[in-house]
Amino acid sequence: MTVIALCSAKGAPGVSTTALGLAMVWPRPVLFVEADPSGGNWLLAGFFRGAREYDDGLVELAISPLATADALRDVVHPFPHSSASFVLGVQNHAQAGGLRPLWQPLAEALGDLDAQGQDVIVDAGQLGLQGSPDPLLAWADLTLLVARTSLSSLSGARSRAGELGAPTSAWRQAGLLLVGEGRPYGAKDAARSLGLPVVATVAFDAAAAAVYADGATPPRRFDQGPYVRSLRAAADRISAAITRRREELTADVVEGAAP
Repeated sequence: MTVIALCSAKGAPGVSTTALGLAMVWPRPVLFVEADPSGGNWLLAGFFRGAREYDDGLVELAISPLATADALRDVVHPFPHSSASFVLGVQNHAQAGGLRPLWQPLAEALGDLDAQGQDVIVDAGQLGLQGSPDPLLAWADLTLLVARTSLSSLSGARSRAGELGAPTSAWRQAGLLLVGEGRPYGAKDAARSLGLPVVATVAFDAAAAAVYADGATPPRRFDQGPYVRSLRAAADRISAAITRRREELTADVVEGAAP
């Protein structure tokens, strides 16, 4: 498995928090890439609670004279007490447009990390913004449209979902990740409404999510609680979806080569 990208069609359904949560429970070494074009130092201000200063990230990667794959190593930093690491995004939205030439070589460099036993989770933010990392979304093995299950969230995602589910979509594999299934609609309702398969769901738990979103103190038995359990289950389902897709592609190639 290689690159998983998370994005939203509209609003703030929890893309960044969910992407970070998945990275923190991921079963293999994983790189979290903060590619949201809206900027704002979300990771530093939220998860790190402002205790860590900005040093380098995608902006420095974009202007490095080195090849992207080589320069990438210089902007990767480890999360404490974790096998996950991260690359910081833009500090403000005005910087995002300047990253346009970076996205394609970065996508290729991230894809190469699979051979080193490392996966990648990309927080791509909201679709359609200036500086959106479209090549990362297209290059990813699986790109997940994140939505809540309220009528307003599903309605806001419908137009984008229709494009992504079309045969002409640039994405390799598209699916839905639902936050708060059953609040009030279920996975079948969402899949039928948006025309995309529900790959995974994550529980709605504001207090537990604040550990990742705001650096809040973990509540009692956080690691065994329903929120983290749902993240682990989502990671398993995402892995299975990618594996299944690769097996299907391999079978198609073998069948096409048969005399």
